[in-house]
Amino acid sequence: MDYLARAKGIFSGDVYATETTGIVIEDAGSDYARCSLEIRREHLNVSDTVMGGAIYTLADFTFAIAANSENPATVSLTGQITYLNPAACKKLTAEARCLKNGHMTSSYIVDVTDENGKTIASASFTGCKTNKNIKGE
Repeated sequence: MDYLARAKGIFSGDVYATETTGIVIEDAGSDYARCSLEIRREHLNVSDTVMGGAIYTLADFTFAIAANSENPATVSLTGQITYLNPAACKKLTAEARCLKNGHMTSSYIVDVTDENGKTIASASFTGCKTNKNIKGE
């Protein structure tokens, strides 16, 4: 299965993440995803660092791609982020990996790094599998 092409097709309809925020899906696999965000002026806060909400959106979207690599559709139950360093950079990359993919729930860690590999944030998400197929399939 071409997970990357599938993810791009399914999540092209997520206008907020892809168009408004500008997140790019770089890689996808079974229970895995990597996305990036080129930092623009509108992503910055008053301190000229990337706003926490932009970082969270990147982490959440990356989780969604990884958790929905196969049917059934998965939705977020919980999401928690720890901001570790200020993001004064040109690009952020988020990488989601699955810790557990159970019958009804799943757990993922998403690490967000800058272009130098410095860890900016770490997020954890719990997903709940629905009884529906992924939209677009």
